Amino acid sequence: MKKQKDKIDIFAVAQQAGVSPATVSRSFNHPDLVKPTTLKRIEDAVRNLGYIRNRAAQTIHGKRSGTIGLVVPVVTNAIFSELIQAFTEVADDKGFTILIATHGFNLKKEESVLRKLLEHRVDGIALIGLDHLDATYVLVEQQNIPSIAMWNFNDKSRLSCVGVDNFEAGYLAAKHLIDLGHTKFGLAMPPTEENDRARARNAGAVAALKDAGLQASEEWAVEALYDVSQAKQVCLSLLSRDNLPTALICGNDLIAKSALFAAQRLKLDVPKELSIVGIGDFPGSADLEPGLTTVRIPARHIGRQAMHHLAISIAEQNVTSIMRSKLDVSLVVRGSTHTAP
Repeated sequence: MKKQKDKIDIFAVAQQAGVSPATVSRSFNHPDLVKPTTLKRIEDAVRNLGYIRNRAAQTIHGKRSGTIGLVVPVVTNAIFSELIQAFTEVADDKGFTILIATHGFNLKKEESVLRKLLEHRVDGIALIGLDHLDATYVLVEQQNIPSIAMWNFNDKSRLSCVGVDNFEAGYLAAKHLIDLGHTKFGLAMPPTEENDRARARNAGAVAALKDAGLQASEEWAVEALYDVSQAKQVCLSLLSRDNLPTALICGNDLIAKSALFAAQRLKLDVPKELSIVGIGDFPGSADLEPGLTTVRIPARHIGRQAMHHLAISIAEQNVTSIMRSKLDVSLVVRGSTHTAP
């Protein structure tokens, strides 16, 4: 039987790079303190030898694990793709590895997956929104771990947060259609239970209509899931009726895209017969035919700022101060909206 090779350790890396083991360790934990030429020699040795750091051993000895737990509702559609990408880019630049977990918009499951991430001794936690079980908040607070909530802003948040005012996003979407002269409105929103973003957008849209002396008919108010196929079926049912709205406010771009597909199936002219507005400005929204009018949420900016904050909190071991950052939403007018017929 062929003898198994001994695993490469930090001493072998140090020998090949011509430095001390302490310098190798410093290059891993504080690369800014190592000369660039020395750092390159160490990196070359690590690559050539196939060396892998033992993060688990570091954690046992009280050192940071170099990992961040990112908990999102889903990864199967475009809703959080830009945020995850930007968050991951900054994490990589700062020397962290991301562990991603999903909960499918189930807050009990969120608490469960968060517990598992904490068992892996992650250095920081990032969550989506501010709707969480009290047990989740208690878990984060008891573990005394840097954490941040993304996507939604609230000036009284229990965690640090980077996000937008989703009420404002819903209001802006509705006001755009009001300004185009529409009076017959439909609402296609995701479930609002355990989802503060959806609740706020729905409330904002309803408030804008009320301020204009209008309202969305219950007949034209539907609930659609975060699934194109299901949302399309819901919109087909809505748009197959004899009496139709002339404007449809959608809780996100995924639902708006589904509504556009449904309208095309039914040969409704978008935007001359039906105007559709979304929220998010997800990848691909501009490339639909017609391009989707939407309220842009700066997902990449949110992801980058959130990870920057976590990195600073971890480096400074600061878990007590709460940072809250509100980013702006903006209306992006494309071809899916038009003056009322």
